[in-house]
Amino acid sequence: MAAENVVFVSGAFRRSIAVADLEHLAVSGEARGLLVDVLKLSHQQPEAVAKLLNQSVALPVVLVSRLLNTRIGEALLNRLAQIVFPLKASQVGLPALRSAVILGLADNKKGLSAISFLQAYPTQELAVSLPALMGLMSKTSSIADLVRFFSDSPLDGLRGDKTSSSKAP
Repeated sequence: MAAENVVFVSGAFRRSIAVADLEHLAVSGEARGLLVDVLKLSHQQPEAVAKLLNQSVALPVVLVSRLLNTRIGEALLNRLAQIVFPLKASQVGLPALRSAVILGLADNKKGLSAISFLQAYPTQELAVSLPALMGLMSKTSSIADLVRFFSDSPLDGLRGDKTSSSKAP
């Protein structure tokens, strides 16, 4: 099974983009469907988004699998599952993410990319919480901040710091 739609959710608002349209953009550099309007409204160039969709990170599958099954890995997945989760079963976001990362790495010789992640995602609809995503983006002004957010914060809960482990992303 693979994700068929990426659904952006904010309260009662929902807007879906077909994964097939994202795959088409990644391969051809040309947007189609709703993606044309989304890219125009966000002032993004299709070629730049296609490059981002194809960008991959090569990681050893066994090492990633082991890491994602540790307390630190689970803390990281829990943070991410607040932003990205199965639309109709948000409570199983953590195992869905773990599965998509591991299978996305295993099925793609180049490494994990946005497209290989979506192709490995175990439900038809992948929800993206816009408020949670915007909250994350407001806390991170650079890629370095983003990496720091995901690497430092999960450790807080493991250190026994009760105040920082209850923070939302």
